[in-house]
Amino acid sequence: MELHDSRGYLDDDALRAFAGRRRVPLFRLEGLVSFYPHFRRTPPPRVTVRVCRDVTCVLAGGDQQCQRLQDEFDDDQDVEVVPVSCLGRCDAAPALAINDLPLAPTTLLDHARVCELIDAPNRIPAHLPTTTVARYACDPYATSDEHYATVLARAKDPDRLAADCINILKASGLRGMGGAGFPTGLKWEMVAGESSSPKYVICNADESEPGTFKDRAILDELPHLVVEGMLLAALTVGATQGIVYLRHEYAREHRALEAAIVAARRRGVLGNQAAGSGSPFDIDVFISPGGYILGEETALLEALEDKRGEPRNKPPYPGRHGLWGEPTLINNVESFALATSIIHHGADWWNQQGADGFTGLKFVSVSGDVAVPGVYEIPVGTTVRDLIRLAGGMRDGRKLKAFLPGGASSNFLTAEQVDTPLDFDAIRDVGSMLGTGAVIAIGQQHDLFRLATNIVRFFRNESCGKCVPCRIGSEKAVQILEAVSAGANSPDELSLLHELGETLEQTSICGLGQVALNPILSMMKHFPEEIPS
Repeated sequence: MELHDSRGYLDDDALRAFAGRRRVPLFRLEGLVSFYPHFRRTPPPRVTVRVCRDVTCVLAGGDQQCQRLQDEFDDDQDVEVVPVSCLGRCDAAPALAINDLPLAPTTLLDHARVCELIDAPNRIPAHLPTTTVARYACDPYATSDEHYATVLARAKDPDRLAADCINILKASGLRGMGGAGFPTGLKWEMVAGESSSPKYVICNADESEPGTFKDRAILDELPHLVVEGMLLAALTVGATQGIVYLRHEYAREHRALEAAIVAARRRGVLGNQAAGSGSPFDIDVFISPGGYILGEETALLEALEDKRGEPRNKPPYPGRHGLWGEPTLINNVESFALATSIIHHGADWWNQQGADGFTGLKFVSVSGDVAVPGVYEIPVGTTVRDLIRLAGGMRDGRKLKAFLPGGASSNFLTAEQVDTPLDFDAIRDVGSMLGTGAVIAIGQQHDLFRLATNIVRFFRNESCGKCVPCRIGSEKAVQILEAVSAGANSPDELSLLHELGETLEQTSICGLGQVALNPILSMMKHFPEEIPS
């Protein structure tokens, strides 16, 4: 990454020289460079404009904006306009970046404006601030200046700390907030029970699914909670090294996180005697070279080991055989942040935070046709209707037509299901999933078949290609959908998608292939009138 980013590209001479210095076979480097989308082999132009092509930005006209900019700069050798996968700025749709600097949405980006911004980068406006409803106001610990009070108070008795953390988390029922929903306390207990060493704690901050940006907001505003959560986890499971795996588009959040890590080292919270525990623990940040598949935990491990980021077959699971073959605890940003507050206040506090009989809190990304997209921390059990109301309601008085409750990988639900509580089980019971906690609201004016096709195309583009069902099946699905959309094939061809979806679900190695066709299948189920005739 450093070599690439220092030059902007990797040519043959640079790779050969690097291979010689590191005594690495050149074919291994070629394999890595060809796999990760961030790497380029030719010199970049002076200006690269990246425009998001995925579902939330399509709702906001991003595809038209991309085409307009491509037409505008078609003859300009100094500027390239590139459609890319999700930039993690769904609250600022249509999202774009100039030379990797994210911009607030604008419809006034013409040739003169691009040149002006590149020539004077200090004039590039900051990304619109994420709108976070600070329900943490009910938790003074999260927003106080007394950072790390919990771990500093408990770390001098590591054995008791480990038992307390596991018991509190198990009693709270906290589940992993990265999408899988695995019980957090049980995961910590399993890794703690492994005798092999060294052990690792990894924070998965590679949220790359369209509609998902809550971890970005937490890293920007509450990075100390993540640092403390990782340290509590490390003292619980016996780890000595922590790694935050961060997507490269999150430069601003990287700065906030690094500042929190440096501050923790100065206080002695991280280091050779972490929080006075007598045990070493420190945190490094690894910048991802790109790709949605890297959010899958075993693909992430492959990338950390300088391999192509292709998912591993499981079992064994990372808790037993993870980074470099050693026990590894992996949670996402939100899970570590919430674990910190739960351990501080206790399970009883957590269980009192939910709404209408539910327990706990949840960070939710809200995007699409709402007036105030952003990240909202809500009581678990809040309905989708109330969440949309919290986000200012539907933009411009539009009427809700459909919504995705858990990001691009979740199933479409109808406006009639808007009173469903935001909870893992409640969303599952109506035929979808909470997933990453990313609600995308879709107004009546949109073509759902087009949007669902866009999502399947995203998964096709992001497939790592390791397993045949996903590699071939996702491509075949896109071919069918595009042919029907263009009128080249009969809508009867869509019936093949049911069998294809079942095959992918049962035979794909990882979750990408398993859910790739769910959006289009659920859209056809709930909205048959949207299918082209």
